[in-house]
Amino acid sequence: QGEKLWDALKISAYVFSTGLLMFTALVNSVSWLMQSITLGSFWQTAWLKFYNQMEGDEWTIFLIGAALVPALAFWGFNGILLVADVTGKPTFITRYRIQLGKNDPVDTKKLYQAIYTALGNQFFISLPMLVPMFYIMTWWGNSFSKELPTFQWFLVELSIFTVIEEILFYYTHRLAHHPVLYKHIHKKHHEWTAPIGVVSIYAHPIEHIVSNTLPVMTGPMIMGSHIVSISAWFSLALVTTSISHCGYHLPFLPSPEFHDFHHLKFNQCYGVLGVLDFLHGTDRVFRQTKAFERHKVLLGFTPLSESIPEPPKRAE
Repeated sequence: QGEKLWDALKISAYVFSTGLLMFTALVNSVSWLMQSITLGSFWQTAWLKFYNQMEGDEWTIFLIGAALVPALAFWGFNGILLVADVTGKPTFITRYRIQLGKNDPVDTKKLYQAIYTALGNQFFISLPMLVPMFYIMTWWGNSFSKELPTFQWFLVELSIFTVIEEILFYYTHRLAHHPVLYKHIHKKHHEWTAPIGVVSIYAHPIEHIVSNTLPVMTGPMIMGSHIVSISAWFSLALVTTSISHCGYHLPFLPSPEFHDFHHLKFNQCYGVLGVLDFLHGTDRVFRQTKAFERHKVLLGFTPLSESIPEPPKRAE
């Protein structure tokens, strides 16, 4: 057991150091590019114009940035997916379905329930949780500065947010699979063995607080981030989790195979990035499947379900 742990630590150190070097190179390159094309000045000017229009009202600015913009990103993205889920069109989307034959079309009764629950979680849980967050951000004193953070610093923050979310989500999610908690709390989310995008926040209220919202909010609160960084991170987190649940492995988007497999098998793939699943061995079954082979960004237009199909079922 000790040898396995040592091997895992060595692999993690290698991956981390390599990733750090690549990330540093990426940050420097992107920052230089952003400065070269003067996008930094464009966003700074736009932010000052918005700030002045709001007359510096921090609460209004916070609500727009932390609630309205992420909500529009979530429902805008999922609105497109819902059309495909309900109508089966356009085929440009539906041909990339992961679990073939599932949600084709989606059960409208279950869909209405999912939308109703998602809206309830947003309005009656996520929104009230922004109140204490606002006071924490005000205490930091940097969140409503007239000067935007540099793009380079935003990338650093983004990486820290992602690590914090991975740690908090993995362990709270895995805890939710304890038989007692699963039966009374997490089972609701797993009513969908073939999930769709809006199901990403279809959850029991307690789960929505502990596993969905706090892991995403914690990073910005620790870092004392600017409201623009918070808005971008919340929007990105909501769209990313929608992609993970959407049921379609679409071209040029992050692979949803990892979390889709979790909904299919329940006891695999608890995290977001997969790093902790690798260290804890909770992705062993997944790594032996065709889904693992398909777990990559699709850079063409041929569905991976066609280029890497499931093996034929054995005749009984």
